[in-house]
Amino acid sequence: MNENVGATAFLRLSRRSERELPYWNASPQKLHINLRSAIMCKSFIKKRGMENKDLFVFLEIFSVEGGIQSYVKDILKAYVSLATEGSGTTNYTGNSAESSSYGGELKSAAKNADVFLLRDDRQCENPFEAENALTFHYFKTMPAWLGRLRIGVALLGHLLRKRPRQVFCGHINLAPLVQLLCEPLKIPYTVLTYGKEVWEPLPPKYRKALDGARRIWTISRYSGDRACQSNGLDPQKFQLLPCSVSGQLFAPGPIPTRFIESYQLAGAKVLMTVARLWSGDIYKGVDVTIRAMPAIAEFCPNVKYLVVGRGDDKPRLAQLALDLGVGDRVVFAGFVPSVELRNLYRVADAYIMPSQEGFGIVYLEAMACGIPVLAGDADGSADPLQDGKLGWRVPHRDPEAVAAACIEILKGNDRRCDGKWLREMTLAAFGTDAFTKCLGQLVDFYG
Repeated sequence: MNENVGATAFLRLSRRSERELPYWNASPQKLHINLRSAIMCKSFIKKRGMENKDLFVFLEIFSVEGGIQSYVKDILKAYVSLATEGSGTTNYTGNSAESSSYGGELKSAAKNADVFLLRDDRQCENPFEAENALTFHYFKTMPAWLGRLRIGVALLGHLLRKRPRQVFCGHINLAPLVQLLCEPLKIPYTVLTYGKEVWEPLPPKYRKALDGARRIWTISRYSGDRACQSNGLDPQKFQLLPCSVSGQLFAPGPIPTRFIESYQLAGAKVLMTVARLWSGDIYKGVDVTIRAMPAIAEFCPNVKYLVVGRGDDKPRLAQLALDLGVGDRVVFAGFVPSVELRNLYRVADAYIMPSQEGFGIVYLEAMACGIPVLAGDADGSADPLQDGKLGWRVPHRDPEAVAAACIEILKGNDRRCDGKWLREMTLAAFGTDAFTKCLGQLVDFYG
């Protein structure tokens, strides 16, 4: 068969698969694509002059809320800023307190990307949908295996037709698929990692996918070190893209009286934690802080502990507070939407989370609001706290250490309690501009 004829036939198959597969009543075993024939299409694709856009592949971004989703949205926002820098074409309505100068000369103002989303559909609220720099492809399908099949077929067709200059794999769970399709086509790919999902030894297929990646992004030094040690990975492949915070969204301001009234905080010194309260995931340290409360109350009789979040561990935590005689000092606020959380930080005198984090974006949010913070001393929080320069780091399961640090914070004599300085230092290292510049270097936007 002539190579060009074979290539044309494959492209037709992949386009048809993307268009019609949602309606097929077929099992995955009934669909077979010959990768060897696909690879032969390479020269034909180049002859057709297909543009080399970037490609992002994620599990989901818009259908759920969480730390990973927030981080990914920051990546997309920064990518749009880079792609449209100097063109004046960006439509994104997100706010930024920082300037639009990123400290480097862009290679091109025309970079753009496709974004594949396995578990999102077109009904999701997507603030980037109108962006010229991003083209979204949605693959949420029931049953779930059909969605996985759809994205696999569409991904292979896309790689062959568009020849992206690089692929960014947004989760370790997608890495084996990305490796399977990118490696034979010699398309470089980067795997994004976030924390606990790569801290323990991974099954062989996931380790192999990480080994095959050109680069691995990590959100903190700690997370990168844990992944390397647990899975025997090459440290030279790791690149750091830390979380960021918007200085406009998170800023000091008037304390909303509605929160003071709702949570009965009038006249109180408020310690605050924002965390999921799941019984199977107690690493946030809410129970440790509750155990520290009696000692803290001896020093500061008007102290209260505001716990923001929901989950099935709340009854245990509430009972623990009662057993320790601090039930009236621990306030469970339940779930608070992100837009309200920005204002709720202003109620706090200190943000307390002796945890084990991959990074801990909540520390950035609190410090951007001028609130002193306490974190664990053996996790990714070393980065946002700059190894203790900006906040207190204590053994994460030690109530006595937590109590001592909280008392020190409430005394207010340490420079780390200076809200203005804390905010300035935080935004200089982790503000929108710093994040955008870092992303530009990693995705090779700069000359």
